[in-house]
Amino acid sequence: MTQQNIIKLAIEAGCNGVASTFGALGLNARKYAHKIPFIVKINHNELLTFPNKYNQTLFGKVKAAWDMGAVAVGATIYFGSEESNRQLKEIAEAFEEAHNLGMATILWCYTRNEAFKTGKEDYHAAADVTGQANHIGVTIQADIIKQKLPTNNFGFKEIGFGKYDDEMYETLTTEHPIDLCRLQVANCFMGKIGLINSGGGSKGKSDLVEAITTAVINKRAGGSD
Repeated sequence: MTQQNIIKLAIEAGCNGVASTFGALGLNARKYAHKIPFIVKINHNELLTFPNKYNQTLFGKVKAAWDMGAVAVGATIYFGSEESNRQLKEIAEAFEEAHNLGMATILWCYTRNEAFKTGKEDYHAAADVTGQANHIGVTIQADIIKQKLPTNNFGFKEIGFGKYDDEMYETLTTEHPIDLCRLQVANCFMGKIGLINSGGGSKGKSDLVEAITTAVINKRAGGSD
């Protein structure tokens, strides 16, 4: 399916926006930017470097997105990766410029570090680790946070890094999926900044069930799915 067909499908489906790259949206901006809100993803992880690394790189300027008629910009920060400090600085500056131009900002707020895996446990989607990523994301002026649905907790405690207190696990949340997600929402300025949860990669037959489950958990936790 071409990018033009994707945009047409989004319009016909009544979507409230379409997000893609500078090239894909720029190619269709003259015809469609006034018909559906454009969200330009300003950085990407190029996959030609071997071995692959978690290094989001800016592919254009915020002003260019504004010039093509976009209403918002989006970006990804891989918190915990070797390049995360550079990504954080770049996107903070980009979001400030976007707001000065009257644009909204969306942050794909993901964690990437092999040390976040210990034995059989993977804490990339732990409620406390992703919650801290969310907190930094809203601090740099993200209007919407997109984050993985939490699958566990105690990341800081089990990995043995960062700042934590046992009371935050005992009083702020439980093992229930909705409570874990509620901790993420709390780290988005107590829900004042919208949280959208993604349910992970496409797996085929289970995709619809996972999408509905994610939406229900997010909504009951106070999110914005």
